[in-house]
Amino acid sequence: MLKRVVTADALAGKRKREKFEPTKSLAISYERSLRKIAKRIGTLSELLDPDATQSPQPLIDALERYSRTLEPWAESVAQRMLEDADRANKRDWRSHAAQMGRLLREEIEQAPTGETLQLLQMEQVALITSIPREAALRVQKLARESLITGSRSTSIRDEIMRSGEVTASRATLIARTETSKASTLLTQARAQAVGSTGYIWRSHRDARTRKSHRGMNGQFVAWDDPPELDGLQGHAGCIPNCRCFAMPVFPS
Repeated sequence: MLKRVVTADALAGKRKREKFEPTKSLAISYERSLRKIAKRIGTLSELLDPDATQSPQPLIDALERYSRTLEPWAESVAQRMLEDADRANKRDWRSHAAQMGRLLREEIEQAPTGETLQLLQMEQVALITSIPREAALRVQKLARESLITGSRSTSIRDEIMRSGEVTASRATLIARTETSKASTLLTQARAQAVGSTGYIWRSHRDARTRKSHRGMNGQFVAWDDPPELDGLQGHAGCIPNCRCFAMPVFPS
């Protein structure tokens, strides 16, 4: 016999698909902050002495130092993003709270999200401070490959000068993925606090949506069993560049 489940849609009546989906403003704001790192890396790259192209160690050292000094700023930026994500997630829950029982509403309000936020904070700080280190590793790799292949110094310098551009793309990916991931994990924490065992996968059905993700739309997914799509395992919104989101299912 199939187990009957009650989704947030059913509890709240007909509702827009945007519920429980991370707001675009959250990703845009986080991306804007992370792109400041890319701009700084671009500035450091421009200061590279053209005659020192075959030995860009000063740039590598500067990027490593920058990474170490980033931590206080990273903690502040990550905390702000997570606070915004938490507020948005609470609003989503409250928007249909009138259709829930009083005890269920109280349980959701008191859901233990502290551990989830703490883990997310640590992950964000690690990601942010890794951006300059990744840039340093890229420069080091370029210099090593130029020695092996005998590439012209102008070619290697041009690639080093693109460090800011490459980092900007990385910042965009991190912002989009991590804001979406934070939203999903907060939804999960609150849903599981009231006995939810899973959710309905919601995906956009436009040209930008990956086929595997489009195929997941409407599927039930257990919180303790994230699916594997295209070689990557994760819940809706937790896979790099995934715009999908979770509509929690409640016990009937």
